[in-house]
Amino acid sequence: MIEMPEATVLAQQIAATLGGKKISNVTAARSPHKFAWYFGDPQEYRTLLAGKTIDGAAAYGGHLEISAGDTRIAFSDGVNLRYARSGEKPAAKHQLLLEFDDDSSLVGSVQMYGGLMAFRAGQNDNQYYLVAKEKPSPLSKRFDAAYFDSLFGESMNKLPLKAFLATEQRIPGLGNGVLQDILFNARLHPKKKVGTMSAADRVFLFESVRNTLAQMVVAGGRDTESDLFGRPGGYATRMSRNTAGQTCAVCGTPILKESYMGGSVYYCPACQTV
Repeated sequence: MIEMPEATVLAQQIAATLGGKKISNVTAARSPHKFAWYFGDPQEYRTLLAGKTIDGAAAYGGHLEISAGDTRIAFSDGVNLRYARSGEKPAAKHQLLLEFDDDSSLVGSVQMYGGLMAFRAGQNDNQYYLVAKEKPSPLSKRFDAAYFDSLFGESMNKLPLKAFLATEQRIPGLGNGVLQDILFNARLHPKKKVGTMSAADRVFLFESVRNTLAQMVVAGGRDTESDLFGRPGGYATRMSRNTAGQTCAVCGTPILKESYMGGSVYYCPACQTV
């Protein structure tokens, strides 16, 4: 899944790798997928994009946006992006294929669900996309302690921390994947209710949100996800499918995996208490 660290790393890689390349051909919706979301008619993507030159890329929460003149291409959620160099054959099944004038290509394929949107700048009215662009990133100075405190309130008190952090786009790009290590580093349980947090807990959580996400980006993304070239990220997740059942690096207690709120949570029952 594309969450904040992966969107940031992919944007850096795409700007460096695809910058200056001209789009020669576009194939959209070749492999039907019930949960592949497009902006408008995907059959019009070729007319919209062909002949445009890639001139930048940016991350907004869990959204990756590529700039090509007056057009934009945005990817989100469960879209896998792979770059194929000149002479390399791109994957046969995909939901979006961008071919460039040097015979290289970018392939976007959806696993469970994901967005692949092409549009003219300023025309995308998708609310998830707009909120992601509007709210401050934890990687920026705008996301300070005062802003973080503003996310709390009486209406949040009954929410477990998993729901508080990863739903309603309170922090765009912070999803169920990255929250596992954020909560572990803050020594907070994913089922802990917001209203039971102490002042110190809030400080620890704020610092963990900023520091953990920054570490993931610096390391090139999480080891549970792949980058533009199909390589796993260099950040070794502490609480994930890769570590479930192993012993906690801090205390030696076995790491637990549980189904919770429509997904999985991973935690150390000794280090993270409710």
